[in-house]
Amino acid sequence: MTQAAGHIFIVGLGPGAPEQVTPQASAALAQATDLIGYAPYVARVGAGPEVVRHASDNRVELDRARHAIELALAGRTVAVVSGGDAGVFGMASAVFEAIDHGPAAWRGVDVTVIPGVSAVLAAAARLGAPLGGDFCVISLSDNLKPRAVVHRRLAAAAGAGLVIALYNPRSKARPDQLGEALDLLRTILPGNVPVAFARAIGRPDERVILTDIAHADPEQVDMSTLVLIGCPLTHVIDRADGGRWLYTSRRVEETCA
Repeated sequence: MTQAAGHIFIVGLGPGAPEQVTPQASAALAQATDLIGYAPYVARVGAGPEVVRHASDNRVELDRARHAIELALAGRTVAVVSGGDAGVFGMASAVFEAIDHGPAAWRGVDVTVIPGVSAVLAAAARLGAPLGGDFCVISLSDNLKPRAVVHRRLAAAAGAGLVIALYNPRSKARPDQLGEALDLLRTILPGNVPVAFARAIGRPDERVILTDIAHADPEQVDMSTLVLIGCPLTHVIDRADGGRWLYTSRRVEETCA
């Protein structure tokens, strides 16, 4: 994959395991003169000393995007990195938003989005097949949208019988948000609906907790956790080794709710 200098690659690094970085992502990273992203993601990239690393905080996405565009227009080959897939609550949207609202010259920059393995896909594979039916992905963060909007979307998804994957479920700045979301969902879903907390899938500190909506404890969750909430068509299989699988039936007779 050969590209001329003056290019932006927006790269999804996958959920954390090195083998889940795609060959396409590795090829793009190998061309980069500059790496831009949230500091922990930039640190995950193996690159030589000649590559300039521009690491920053997790709340300056548009600043990162503008910096990447300016570097590309100056002739640099820039890799803007995100964990998981860069198009799922990642840097791809920020780069295009910056272009959309920036100077006309920015629309001439070459941009290639490289897909990655999203956390929801890695967690689902680890659990079995909980996304076998219809599902949705919702960010619990209220940094860029009102909390009331988050709650309306949760209620609509649960009422429609969708399996729900929650990103950004809980942080030090938002310690109560997941608890509020679970309380809301308990008013809609049966108490035995399966819930999974899948933390750092593929990394050495991986942890998976299986419970149900009635007993789900938000204190067991941090920002590295993908929260997956099933629907009444999500089933648990007890494995011979003492573990459990989750799967969601593809067959819907009337409604999942």
